[in-house]
Amino acid sequence: MSTLVVPLFLALFLLQLCVEAGLALLDLGRARRAGDAVPAPLAGVLAPETARRSREYAVARGRVGVVHQLYDGAVTLLLLFSGALPALDGWLAGRGLAGPNRFAAFMVALAAAGSLADLPFSLYGTFAVERRFGFNRATPGLWVKDRLRGVGLSAAVGVPILYAAYGLFALAGRAWWLWLFAFLAAVQLLLDWLYPAVLAPIFNRFTPLPEGALRARLEALAREARFRTRGLFVVDASRRSGHSNAYFAGLFRPRIVLFDTLVAEMSVEETAAVLAHEIGHYQARHVHRRLAVALAMQLAALAALSRLVAWPPLFAAFGFPAPSLQAAVALVALCGGAFTFFLAPLANAVSRRQERAADRYSLAVARAPAALRSALLRLHGQNLSNPDPHPWYSAWYHSHPPLQERLAAIEAAGAAAIGSLSPRPSPRQRGEGDELDDGGDRLP
Repeated sequence: MSTLVVPLFLALFLLQLCVEAGLALLDLGRARRAGDAVPAPLAGVLAPETARRSREYAVARGRVGVVHQLYDGAVTLLLLFSGALPALDGWLAGRGLAGPNRFAAFMVALAAAGSLADLPFSLYGTFAVERRFGFNRATPGLWVKDRLRGVGLSAAVGVPILYAAYGLFALAGRAWWLWLFAFLAAVQLLLDWLYPAVLAPIFNRFTPLPEGALRARLEALAREARFRTRGLFVVDASRRSGHSNAYFAGLFRPRIVLFDTLVAEMSVEETAAVLAHEIGHYQARHVHRRLAVALAMQLAALAALSRLVAWPPLFAAFGFPAPSLQAAVALVALCGGAFTFFLAPLANAVSRRQERAADRYSLAVARAPAALRSALLRLHGQNLSNPDPHPWYSAWYHSHPPLQERLAAIEAAGAAAIGSLSPRPSPRQRGEGDELDDGGDRLP
């Protein structure tokens, strides 16, 4: 049986690499050929210079992305077939580590190796690509501080989780994976709750949105939509990047966080239209559904792990002398993507459907189709988003519909939405029943 494991993995792994790299190359070729041409549906609303720079940015990022994909594939194959993982496990055993100490040390070493392998692309992306297009504002010192903070936070949270996971594996019997799922789900919900007030301020400064026309308009919009929030905040995102965005964060009643770049560039009505879009996600329970799907996927992964951890052919195929939890987790992490990559377009198709629904909700609540339209154009221009991606690439990778499609839908549905979808809050929209939560969904 072990002789079939490697060929099956390699076949799926190469299929994944060909599909994903092939789609990226299709998108790159489309962007290069288009130059500064403005797609017909965007004629008159998108400047040729913006279209040109957006495509140049897409090409620069896409080239790095393709190289990164190939590089990651090579690193994965090296780890799996060089004997490095069994050697690491044996070396730790030779140093007297066993049980939870050996499991934790193995997983930390694997994570550190992955981070170090990815370091060149992180540096190049930040200080070459992002700086070339005027986005990067982080100094090397701030970049290093961010990485050190990230490592410290990961160690403070991750190492105790590793010890707890091994304890449940060793002590909870055959149902250990169900207990571990319950534990990890509780930790995730706790971190979502702590993120806005405890974790995020480790990296950024958050200040209340100042009194004025923008705050008054957003508070009035939230009241009209019967949407309860823990406040409106501005984050100093411009310290690191020129990108413009916003997000909701927090369990139950979320914080609304606006990038300072967005506050500086958008009008009051544009910001209100974007906020209404995101409120639509909450009122339709999109956030809860995404969380439920993520937890279901985690449960499925743990169920698979529970079967594989006691399946000797898996370990023999990759050179491990005996089954172990650390080897099983490492192999599932490195090989799992080849068996699940086809789920990405399905998840993104659902996400695009939810984005369309949120756009319709924005039209109904903010009653400003022109503002939503101009906000989307402004965000795409500020972030240099590709105005005309290859349709296959977009269908596979993009969680939001293409800009052209969204603008056409807004134009077609704007008048009808104002008349027929003027909000008559349902019991759920009035705030009755469960409260809404989010772990940081991005606008719009």
